[in-house]
Amino acid sequence: MSFTVTEFFKRFPDDATCLDHLMSVRFGDSVECPKCAKVGKMHRVKKIPAYACSWCGHHIHPMSGTPFERSRTPLQKWFYAMYLFTTSRHGVPAMELHRQLGVTYKCAWRMGHEIRKYMGQVDGDDGLSGVVEADEAYIGGKGDDHKYRTRMTTVFGMVERGGDIITRVVPNTQIRTLIPHIRENVEPGSTVTTDELHAYKHVTRHGFKHTFVKHRYGEYVRGEAHTNTIEGFWSILKRSIRGTHVHVSRQHMSKYLGEFEYRYNMRHVPELMFTRLLRSF
Repeated sequence: MSFTVTEFFKRFPDDATCLDHLMSVRFGDSVECPKCAKVGKMHRVKKIPAYACSWCGHHIHPMSGTPFERSRTPLQKWFYAMYLFTTSRHGVPAMELHRQLGVTYKCAWRMGHEIRKYMGQVDGDDGLSGVVEADEAYIGGKGDDHKYRTRMTTVFGMVERGGDIITRVVPNTQIRTLIPHIRENVEPGSTVTTDELHAYKHVTRHGFKHTFVKHRYGEYVRGEAHTNTIEGFWSILKRSIRGTHVHVSRQHMSKYLGEFEYRYNMRHVPELMFTRLLRSF
């Protein structure tokens, strides 16, 4: 279980504590000085966010090379924003960060997108195997019917039953678009289960087994063949966008996919979400 907000502020009461934690995460408690090569504990420099070697005085800046380095926002507020992202089921809009952190809306918007970017990067894309459900979805517009699909963002996802999910923003649902994603991310010999979209009929040519259901005839389960897992993920994503974010443009959709993908893939160890995200920074 994720730690509570009270526990968060007890653990990170101020910027100094956050900096100590960042130093420990990035370099460990015992550091080899890059200048004199001696190993020892670095000491905090009072006037700047840095640590000095006890032997030669060389400085190490734990925020160097991270988004924190370029930001004037206090480190504790960055940590709290990441805490909110890793404890929310439906995401955190910029307006919520604006209210809770006391920063400008523009600053909150930038922080949110930076955190989403790192959530997508740290999650990675491990190969899927076994039974893998593949499905496309349409996000945005005024509805989910064909009339509005030209105004929607097309997304594609693959989920291993009981395992991880991989999502992509795609230009269309043609064979030449979807099949390469399946070949790249699903191990040969796996069973790919889909709906009746024509593009999926070609997966057997690439070393995969294929089962499918015919949604247009009201068929949603046929033995082990169904796409209920991936459709459940799309349902959470769509509800969250409509209820929390209202609208997400095609330009930024991949970041939101990465955010929800990260939460889904870490669902069995929610207590590690914050620590793992912080390490990615």
